[in-house]
Order: sequence, then structure tokens, then C-alpha cells
Amino acid sequence: MDETELLRRSGGPVSRSQLVGDLRALGLAEGDTLMFHTRLSALGYVAGGARTVIEALLEVVGEQGTLLVYCGWNDALPYDFTEWPEPWQAAVRAELPAYDPLLSESDHHNGRLPEVLRRWPGAVRSRHPDVSFAALGAAAGELTAGHPWDDPHGPGSPLARLVARGGRVLLLGAPLDTLTVLHHAEALAQAPGKRFVDYELPVVEDGRRVWRRFHDIDTDEGAFDYSGVVPAGEWPFTVIARELLAAGGGVRGLVGAAESHLFDAAALVRFGVRWIEAHLA
Repeated sequence: MDETELLRRSGGPVSRSQLVGDLRALGLAEGDTLMFHTRLSALGYVAGGARTVIEALLEVVGEQGTLLVYCGWNDALPYDFTEWPEPWQAAVRAELPAYDPLLSESDHHNGRLPEVLRRWPGAVRSRHPDVSFAALGAAAGELTAGHPWDDPHGPGSPLARLVARGGRVLLLGAPLDTLTVLHHAEALAQAPGKRFVDYELPVVEDGRRVWRRFHDIDTDEGAFDYSGVVPAGEWPFTVIARELLAAGGGVRGLVGAAESHLFDAAALVRFGVRWIEAHLA
């Protein structure tokens, strides 16, 4: 969709001041620790694009607030690269650059905002090559430091620290299935059939490029088989979030032209854990 069409559909440019007003009306406040997911095109034609959105969020949370995004690593190898032909494996083992929090691009599937935020002056990024997060603001270091190599969605992860800080999760036009914090619920839930992956990626340790092995819940194929409890064609996170909204958790509102949602991270994770354990036990 081109810019003229976005302007036509949204009724005009979406400005920083409009975003600030809409975000405050949704319930965001100064001092918030906020993880956010954005579908930029859903907001309408934002004058200044991703930069304007981040500046508006920074204005709303203020100097004592913090922004958090999920980055991942766009050039991480697939989990099953160890099944490639031996010459292919040898080539990437020899020359694939190690994950670098400063240089390694965010996963493009996460949209433009994570990459813009991780490059923002003062932003910091966690050390995990496959599950990296970037943060900007007063608690950025606290959220990202010492990201566990194994179980990187579980205890001690940036998601766990977001919950512990009383953080919130904002969907700016992004669909409910993008609620990454529900991977933390999957990591914590005690239910049979939980699926895990083990994989290898290069990182830098003590100034040297080394290959490290990692263990995590399977976020590619799904940490659980939800097929028996989620209607065909639905995403499990969408169903969980929709049920929480129906129970009075979270709020809906317009930001720019986009239907947006704001959740308390701890309440969302508690609900997710209970839902998984009740439906999959």
C-alpha cells in the first residue's frame, strides 16, 4: 500500500502528538516498563514512520520508563542445519559471523520497529543469539543483562524480568498472536507434551568466536500441540488473549487508525499458564 492510499484510508497524517494522546488515552503512563509489538501500516500514514512511533512511546513513558522489543537474529541458522550435507555445514561453521548485539540484524519478520529501537542511542541488547531482546530507558540494562543461554524464555529472561517489574505489553495494530510474552507462559506451564529444541549458533566468548549449544522450548513448531483445543485456522496465542479480554483483562482502543491492545504482563502470563495447564493437562 502506497503512502497516498494510507493517507486516504486514515483520514490524514498521523502525527507524534496524536500518537502520544492516543497512547495516554489507552492507559500508558509515565514510568511504565513496556514491551511493544507494532504493525506500522495499521496505524495509517505516520509522518516520520518508525522514528515517530518510538519518539511518541518515549515521550509517554518518560525518563523513568523503559521500552522493550523482541529482536531475534535475522541471520541465525535454522535449527536443523545439522542435517544439511556435510560440505554445507562445514562452510557455515567456518565462516558464519558470530552473533553480535551491535551488528546482527533483528529478524525481519518482527517488522521495522525492533531494528530501529535496537539502533537507538542508549539502547542495549541481550546476549542470546536466537532470542535477543533490545531495551531503551531506565531499566534497559536490568531487563537484558545475563540473558540465560538455555531456557531463554523462562526464569531470568527479559520476559521474566518484564513481569517482575510490573511491566505491560502493547500491541500497536499488531495481531494478538504476536504476544511473545506468552512464550514465557509456555516455558513456565506444567503440562505434558512440551516440545523442546536443541541447536547450535556461534557467539563471542572472551573475545573468541565459539559455537555454543542451546536448549529452549520449540517456538517454531509450537511448545505444545494445541490442535485438540484450538479451532482449526486459529493461533493459540490469539485464543488465549481473546479469552483474557473477554474476562476483563486488557484494554482495547484506537492508536492512530489501528485497533490496539494493552495488557498487564503478569496477568497475561498467569492467565496463559492457567489456560495451558487447564486445556492440555
